[in-house]
Amino acid sequence: MSTIFERTGDLENLNSYPQWAQDMVSECESTKQRVVDHEIWSIMREGRLPATATRDFMVGVWPVIERFPAFMAHNLLKTQYGRSVGENMARRWLVRNIRVEQNHADYWLNWAEGAGVSRDEVLHGRAPHGTEALAEWCEQVSSKASLAAGIIATNYAVEGATGEWSQRIYESSAYAESFAETNRIQSLRWLQLHAAYDDTHPWEALEIVCTLMGTAPSTTDVAFLSECVRRSYMSMSITLDRCLDVRMEPWAVSEAAA
Repeated sequence: MSTIFERTGDLENLNSYPQWAQDMVSECESTKQRVVDHEIWSIMREGRLPATATRDFMVGVWPVIERFPAFMAHNLLKTQYGRSVGENMARRWLVRNIRVEQNHADYWLNWAEGAGVSRDEVLHGRAPHGTEALAEWCEQVSSKASLAAGIIATNYAVEGATGEWSQRIYESSAYAESFAETNRIQSLRWLQLHAAYDDTHPWEALEIVCTLMGTAPSTTDVAFLSECVRRSYMSMSITLDRCLDVRMEPWAVSEAAA
């Protein structure tokens, strides 16, 4: 029986993918929800995020935004054209999207400035201790692990969860109205793109990983990919925790916990 994977169903239907991938996604779901349901999003949606926490969020997450094209470049270096269908697919996709990620860095800086955090502070300010967890993990898995692991940890897990939380923020009229009308569209561009663009991006990454791995990879390989996905979610959660840490105003902490 052939173990080659070729998707025939809809891109965004989990049933279109091998059973091992469906099981992996299901097993990692609870860890993902720690990111998607993190308290920072509800506070941000309601326009209650203090200036100190806003600053820590913009500065603390920036290394991931700034380095994301490099993470993808690390994975690109693992490919060799013509070696396999999966590598050809990954190569085309990575080349096409690296430039897109550079544009996203510009949009992040616009978001920060609109939220009251200067470009200079984002670029040169000290990040809160512990927020380096996600950037360091993405660097490690993209440069040291397999192509499938690098893509599933970054383009599937990180971008997938990001697409969900960014949609929640972007849909909040209270949050949008917290920006000056003169620069609101520009400031919210990063959120707008990720709320829509990343709906398909992680699915494309999952298809690439399944094409690389086939329909019947070893249990050891699947366990490692699952661990990479969970570690991405855990690193995201840790980074967000640190952005909301002791520098938050006491009233914001008590209201968020209520």
